[in-house]
Order: sequence, then C-alpha cells, then structure tokens
Amino acid sequence: MAGFADGSFTLIYLDPPFNTGRVQERQIESARSGGEAPAAGSVVRRGFHGRDYERVRGALRTYDDRFDDYWGFLEPRLFEAWRLLSPEGTLYLHLDYRESHYAKVMLDAVFGRDHFLNELIWAYDYGAKTRRRWPSKHDTILVYVKNPAAYHFDSEAVDREPYMAPGLVTPEKAARGKLPTDVWWHTIVPTTGREKTGYPTQKPEGILRRIVQASSRPGDRVLDAFAGSGTTGAVASVLGREAVLIDANPSAIDVMRGRMPGAVVIARTDQDAVG
Repeated sequence: MAGFADGSFTLIYLDPPFNTGRVQERQIESARSGGEAPAAGSVVRRGFHGRDYERVRGALRTYDDRFDDYWGFLEPRLFEAWRLLSPEGTLYLHLDYRESHYAKVMLDAVFGRDHFLNELIWAYDYGAKTRRRWPSKHDTILVYVKNPAAYHFDSEAVDREPYMAPGLVTPEKAARGKLPTDVWWHTIVPTTGREKTGYPTQKPEGILRRIVQASSRPGDRVLDAFAGSGTTGAVASVLGREAVLIDANPSAIDVMRGRMPGAVVIARTDQDAVG
C-alpha cells in the first residue's frame, strides 16, 4: 500500500483476517483533547485532524488473537487507506462480531467520527447452529468516507432486491424492486456455484458488486489489500473499474491468476499485487 500515491483510489475494500486464535493482551487507543495530560504509562502521538491520540498500554482486555498484535497489524493499514483514498473516496472494512466494535473506535480515531457513513450487516444462514446462544450468522462492514461533504455514492446504480411484502406496493414498484437498506441478506458462495474457487474465505460476488456499484464509477480505481480469491477484482473488471489486488498468500495469487487470466501480476519482496 505504501507504494501508491496519495488519493489513488476512489474505493478501498479491506477484508482482513478476522482475528481468531490464541489469547493475546489488547491495547486500545482513545481520542484526547490537546489540553489533557497523558495517562500514566501511555504514549502520545499526533494523529489526523490535528488531534492527539493516547495509546494506553497494558492488559486492558484479553481476546483471541492469531497475531502477536492484531491491532498493530491492522492499524497502519487503516492509516494507509486514509492516505490512499481520493477526496470523494470510501473505505469498506469487513469484519465479524469479534472485532467490529474495536475497529469502529479505531476508525473513529483515524478518520474522525463524522466520517462514519454506515454499519452494514451481511446476514446469511448456513452451517451448524449452536443451541447454547443465538447463532452468529452475520458479518459487519464498516463504511467511512474521506470527505463527509463530498463523497461519491450512487444508490441508483445498485442492484435492487425483492420487496418482502410485494402486495403492499404497486405492481410497478414490485417489478422494479426496492433499494437495499443497511442489512443485506445474501447467501454465501454456493458449493456448486459458477463463482466457487475453493478459496476458504471467498466472499460472494453479490456483496462486492453492491459495494463497487454504489461507491465507484466506471473508470475509477479500486483497491483490495487483502484480496484472497480476488472477488473484488472479478467484480470490478466486469463493471468497468480498474482494480488493484494485494495478497501475501501464494495460493491466493494462483487463484486470482486463474480467475482473471488477463490481469498483470507484479511480484514484490514481501507481497504480490495483481492489477
């Protein structure tokens, strides 16, 4: 991400690992006004929007983590996303229930609370269902914009969905369908479907299509820095966008090469990029 110029992308979609694994101590960061004294044991740095942010050290919370420092891993990528977004650009951060609330606090610090646009819920229904609590069957997608006064969003370009009660609207409205809300009911990638690649974390094209349609235009540049199976690029290319996909997993690069044989592959020392 550091190799691209400021403001290079109209849309950035991040689908990082969901942070499950061994127990790890957590650090949180909170906004602090310039006149406040730092708490004991903390480190202060200058953040975006002219504010200071205070990183409070210590075991404030333990959580399951597959990284030594999950937030140390994700945070610099969020700062890069801010830098890379064009003035009318939008970031979509795709997580699940384990970390979305922490990510919301972090994005409020990086982008500013007034840059928050939506919390999208992708609801699905597959797999085993526990009887010990309400089964978890949704992901959360946090949406932030670079400029709250001048971001691109085209609701008319988005695919519509059926009314749940079509008899309550006119036949014309029922035939056209309704605009999606912030809750998206969409199946996972079907086991025998045409888009199935076999990549374990593959996201369905329908979810990415809606994101790309709403927050970019034909000819715009789209970035996916955790590209995985390459769904963002596959959708963007069909819709006439220019996509840049990054992944450090050689298996992911192989899947993307097969899915987009016309893509240009750029190998780097610590990552691969597919455009």
